[in-house]
Amino acid sequence: MGDYIFNLADVGLDKIALVGGKNASSGELIGKLAAWNIRVPQGFAVSAEGYRDLLQGSKLYEPIARTLAAYRHSKIGLSAAGATIRELIGSAPLPAALECAIRDAYRALAESIASENPAVAVRSSATAEDLPEASFAGQQESYLNVIGEEALLRACRRCYASLFTDRAIAYRQAKDIDDLSVALSIGVQQMVRSDIGASGVMFSLDPESGFPQVVVINAAWGLGEAVVQGAVDPDKYMVFKPLLESSSAMPIIEKRVGAKRIKVVLDSAAGGTKTLQTTVEEQRGLALTDADLMQLSRWAVLIERHYGRPMDMEWARDGETGELFLVQARPETVHSSKAGRLIQYRVAQGGKRLLEGQAVGTSIATGKTCVIADASEFARFEEGSILVTCRTDPDWTPVMKRAAGIITEHGGTTSHAAIISRELGIPAVVGVEEATAKLADGQEITISCAEGERGIVYEGRIQFTRDEIDPAALPTTSTALMVNLADPDQAFRFWQLPAQGVGLARMEFIISHSLQVHPMALVHPERLGTGDRERIAALTRGYEDASEFFIDNLARGIAKLASPYHPKIAIVRLSDFKTNEYAHLLGGSVFEPSEENPMLGFRGASRYYDPRYRDGFALECRALKRARETLGFTNIAVMVPFCRTPTEADKVLEVMAAEGLRRGEAGLQVYMMCEIPSNVILAREFATRFDGFSIGSNDLTQLILGVDRDSDILASLFDESNEAVTRSIASVIANAHACAIKIGICGEAPSNDPAFAAFLVEHGIDSISLNPDSFVRTLKSITSAELDVLSQSSRAGLVPGVGALEPVK
Repeated sequence: MGDYIFNLADVGLDKIALVGGKNASSGELIGKLAAWNIRVPQGFAVSAEGYRDLLQGSKLYEPIARTLAAYRHSKIGLSAAGATIRELIGSAPLPAALECAIRDAYRALAESIASENPAVAVRSSATAEDLPEASFAGQQESYLNVIGEEALLRACRRCYASLFTDRAIAYRQAKDIDDLSVALSIGVQQMVRSDIGASGVMFSLDPESGFPQVVVINAAWGLGEAVVQGAVDPDKYMVFKPLLESSSAMPIIEKRVGAKRIKVVLDSAAGGTKTLQTTVEEQRGLALTDADLMQLSRWAVLIERHYGRPMDMEWARDGETGELFLVQARPETVHSSKAGRLIQYRVAQGGKRLLEGQAVGTSIATGKTCVIADASEFARFEEGSILVTCRTDPDWTPVMKRAAGIITEHGGTTSHAAIISRELGIPAVVGVEEATAKLADGQEITISCAEGERGIVYEGRIQFTRDEIDPAALPTTSTALMVNLADPDQAFRFWQLPAQGVGLARMEFIISHSLQVHPMALVHPERLGTGDRERIAALTRGYEDASEFFIDNLARGIAKLASPYHPKIAIVRLSDFKTNEYAHLLGGSVFEPSEENPMLGFRGASRYYDPRYRDGFALECRALKRARETLGFTNIAVMVPFCRTPTEADKVLEVMAAEGLRRGEAGLQVYMMCEIPSNVILAREFATRFDGFSIGSNDLTQLILGVDRDSDILASLFDESNEAVTRSIASVIANAHACAIKIGICGEAPSNDPAFAAFLVEHGIDSISLNPDSFVRTLKSITSAELDVLSQSSRAGLVPGVGALEPVK
């Protein structure tokens, strides 16, 4: 069809100069990845020559350049310049040959899909689009549900004019790209009936932390426009890439239902699209099945592998056929361009929490709010303010560039506000309900995205720290340094640390913060009052069996904690609440006794085989089994806390085996917390029952010295370096090694006291598990201690000899 029209199947990345980044990428997917069964809608590209011939034939280059020069010299404003240029292009007639070529291509597409006047999507594709250092996403317009030749020609003229939207002009200026060096191609593709299906976006890495081993997918009902523009709060899913090739694993480590209160659908009467309210069932349901997630994730991995870099993609599911389609793929431009340095922000001084939403980025910002309803208020926005609005679209980009941070009421982590915030390197909190009503204009606040997936809005300007670390420059140690994790939402924040695995993953945090319900209340609802039953019914909505809610969500939370350092070991501690803490869970007061001293009461191993908790413990075991076997995380080991006697250990292991967690089967390792004097005294007896020990220095110190660790009166007596404690630790290390099992420590003492860390190294401890924010500081202490040990030949027999913990096979 001449120089104007190219079948998308005939173009690829080598044709960017002709058809722009978006069309070249679609062609690349169709032509080169067809063997992988990645579906891409059929269509054609109108080459950039058509745009150039339009401007040349209508003698528009000179007036456009003159208008832009007037804007650059502040003689006219951005809006006036953009409007003038768009009017020039929109009113110019298409060259006759170009118009004829577009008509012929549309007829050929109609014939190929056996449809008269098919509905098509008309997308702009700039020739400098999606370069590694710049993303043109959303800068130009796209038009959906375009039907008929005349409507197609009108849409093409509007696409050409959209090369000079206000946001596009401002963006090119920021990136120092010459306006007249950029041309526009147009992509015309068959519409996918996602208006009666679902659609969304996905990344082949975590867009917040840059963790490269996951696919993150957002989904909503209807056309993808609502997700991209941030008009809807979508579902969020996360899939672990390294286990995708396993025939037995389904490594979906996160499923989060979004509000999805609206959807964009085709307007069959007027053409184009319209927005509808979703039903209650649509809002509560998930837009994607597990099979959909696995297919999309495998596509994401294949596309990333083909391009050789992380990718940002859009997908759609046809509601008539159920088929999934990839409608766009472009390079991810934020984390891909970073030099690999780890920047850690931390709230140094707490404050009053005002609001919460989804965190975008991992930084913190303070400033005065500027609450803006629409574009008419842009002029009053002050540099360095925190922008507060319902949602943003590409027209807001010039204002967003001047903001210290952003808060929106709507949108998910792949909305326009999120994408632009990441690119600008500023924190944003999105999906904050009633933010514009609850935050006053000019109010001083702090927004923190450094505390996991939940972004926090604090009152006032609170203090925070910023540390920059080069992981590649950190030294290595013979002693395995591991991390303590509890919150799945923060699991990826520290993935760049050179940790040898997760030494302690605390199950109770997931239960108290995400699940919120006592497991026995799910198994025995007949013992609850009406109010608790109603609250549990609301919490577990969407699950036919309330117990399945607990198992499913606990399993995914555990798997997420096990993923950052996979395939290195992740030691998950069984729940270690005290009775008063269990009682605070929803429905918990019915099942928990009142104890004078819960610290020394019905806790840890004693609960797991006791009829008062045995059924609840079964849910914990089933969640662990699912995380290991269904999700595929065989690197998970299980740790038993507060195990008082070898007989008690036997009882716990027997119950675990009855629930499908048998030590040694499928590579399952079972560890024990060493935190009771009996654990030290009977170390060799316990060692025959477990694969390793992990010293809990807080409880061990408390019980050896007889000091309540929570007592302010006795605080000066609580000393983990007391000789009674250190002798006990030295003894249990020696006995563990004599029995050929691993031993580590997961208490806070090594982080707080370099001398204590040196003591552990001198006695050959295998691993030290640290809170992530103290990892780098303690690493230096361990390195120094190891050098001291090596330099003293008299201590050669005490040099650590076991080294790092191996991956679990």
